Amino acid sequence: MQQTWNSDRRRTAIGRAALSVPARQALADRQLTQDRTILDYGCGRGGDVRALERLDCKVVGWDPYYRPEPQAEPSSVVFLTYVLNVIEDPAERRKTLKRAWDLATSVLIVSARLTWEKSKVRGEAFGDGLLTSRQTFQHLYRSSELRSYVEEVTGARVVSAAPGVVYAFKDDTARLSYLAQRIVPDAEWLASEDTGSAITSLVDYVGRRGRLPQIDEMPRTTAELIAHFKPNELKRLVSEFADSDKVAEGAKRSTLNTLLYLAVELFNGRGPFNSLPASVQLDVRAFFTSYKEACQRSDRLLLKLRDDGYVRGAMKASQVGKLTPTALYVHRRAIDLMPTVLRLYEHCASIAAGRPQEWTITKLKYQGRAVSWLDYPDFDRDPHPRIQSSYIVDLQSLETSHTSYADSTNRPLLHRKHEFLAPDDPDAPRYYRLTESELKAGLYANPHLIGTENGWEAELIRCGRELRGHRLFRRAPD
Repeated sequence: MQQTWNSDRRRTAIGRAALSVPARQALADRQLTQDRTILDYGCGRGGDVRALERLDCKVVGWDPYYRPEPQAEPSSVVFLTYVLNVIEDPAERRKTLKRAWDLATSVLIVSARLTWEKSKVRGEAFGDGLLTSRQTFQHLYRSSELRSYVEEVTGARVVSAAPGVVYAFKDDTARLSYLAQRIVPDAEWLASEDTGSAITSLVDYVGRRGRLPQIDEMPRTTAELIAHFKPNELKRLVSEFADSDKVAEGAKRSTLNTLLYLAVELFNGRGPFNSLPASVQLDVRAFFTSYKEACQRSDRLLLKLRDDGYVRGAMKASQVGKLTPTALYVHRRAIDLMPTVLRLYEHCASIAAGRPQEWTITKLKYQGRAVSWLDYPDFDRDPHPRIQSSYIVDLQSLETSHTSYADSTNRPLLHRKHEFLAPDDPDAPRYYRLTESELKAGLYANPHLIGTENGWEAELIRCGRELRGHRLFRRAPD
């Protein structure tokens, strides 16, 4: 649309060879199921539409320039992908968001460019944004600003799915189900081919969950194979064959997961008991005397998050992660093994500002309440992986910052990789052996020098060593 100041919004539409970040996030979050219709509202050149069509999604696109026909119709899922930031008129911006919300029957997915991208956008100040050299407009959002703006216009509680990507659900039950999906692990069931294997699968489930499932929680095949058993018969079979210690451990894990869920739910807005996902309701009934008791315990957990001494104690007691004087660093494979208050710490940050899609290690700050997600893409291949990026959320201000190290010539790197993992991680012994070899070779004698690529390489040369994979060798004479 041509503006009086010569803006041409269609120039902001880019061609996509793959799914956009918001669409990939929604796919991973199971918001794009085959029974849902999808509208890409402001689809530009239609890259996401074509990609989703190839995934057999029921998707249509509408754009005022590229696809003005047919008129946009209500759909289960509506995408508003990088649209708000290119509208220079605040009134039109709000009207567009409201129209997208009205078109969504289940969930509206809104994404926008964030302030950390300012270095990539060159232009002059115009209104509440920038007029670029291409005569297009960009309003860059703070993470908290985007979330608050969508909440204000839609009147719904909004969840941050990823940096710059938020979900607004039409049904609060759907929002709570999404939160549960992020916090409570999916039920895993062994394959059932006959009655015996179905019972084995049931016993295995009880050992991990700590309670008997309802029939509608089971895979259909398993349910059909054991449907002829009466409830008391199933209880007897589980009591006979299940390991009581495993069941007790499963019950403890489910109890803590439920407390974590209810605490995060309060952080994002708690609903009545009947609004909870069915599986969470069953956990509450199984492991608590009442919903009130469960809520009271989760509220106390949330209060403990404000207690520096309690948080520090949890960090010291954690069986996973590398503890420094200022923070705890934990690999993503071990994050669910942290004490519950620390899991809550990380989840609150992710709900408020979005967890990035690519990350390897989370950093929980001891004082000040800030969470960082650090990306080391070669963690498993590189004995001393280099950092690619970091994304930080300040839980007090809800402000975020992002740093890319892609163009750095002297990136920070990691040592003692085993310390970031759970002790029983299959890779931990190999990483531990490397650390021991490096200690014996004197490579950690100057810890202030080895934190970057150049410093580490200099220490390898000083000690006459070189690395081949995760093994240390004497350096051959020049």
